[in-house]
Amino acid sequence: MAPFTNIRALAFDLDGTLVDSVPGLAEAVDRALVALNLSAAGVPRVTTWIGNGADIMVARALNWALQRQPEADELRDGRALFDRFYAETAEPGTTLFPHVAQTLEKLSAAGVPLALVTNKPTPFIAPLLRALGIERYFSLVIGGDDVAAKKPHPAPLFLVLGKFGLLPQELLFVGDSRNDIQAAQAAGCPCVGMSYGYNYGEPIATSEPNLVLDDFNDLLPALGR
Repeated sequence: MAPFTNIRALAFDLDGTLVDSVPGLAEAVDRALVALNLSAAGVPRVTTWIGNGADIMVARALNWALQRQPEADELRDGRALFDRFYAETAEPGTTLFPHVAQTLEKLSAAGVPLALVTNKPTPFIAPLLRALGIERYFSLVIGGDDVAAKKPHPAPLFLVLGKFGLLPQELLFVGDSRNDIQAAQAAGCPCVGMSYGYNYGEPIATSEPNLVLDDFNDLLPALGR
């Protein structure tokens, strides 16, 4: 039996859930650090900094490189450099995880409303979705600049519920990190944790989602489709 019933819409995290964005993010972070005459961090470290939005990722990178808390002007300069470099690295450094496009296509063809809820800075989202060929599947896209509080705060999911006219139990949220699971739990929404994501090096099961999946196309049988 499918574990989820009465689901009327789905919402998805982006980085670590739908796409492997580490190569593009890591290159942009490292180029920003080098431009500030600091040491590059490398992919393994940057992977553990992803999930709370660009400001916090840059702050974590600077804290590591400087071995102290960065000053406000250092944060500002680091973020500006990251944005400049990520505009160049985002598309070539991002790929879809296996079965994502096919599964989104099947859900969309079945008439299931789909939303994207990500902490990624909003200006980068639409071009990236277009480049990956999945923009058309989402009737609602909420980026990190579109709400007053990012995940793990439930505000982005409350916005989805309001836009779609749903009760919390009718929206399934799919993510890869504790930020996603905590946001869903705070909003009262059921949630799926994908085991292949970034989640700070921790097993997603630790956050106790309703279901842990290893492959994106396992969503379909979980929904009874």
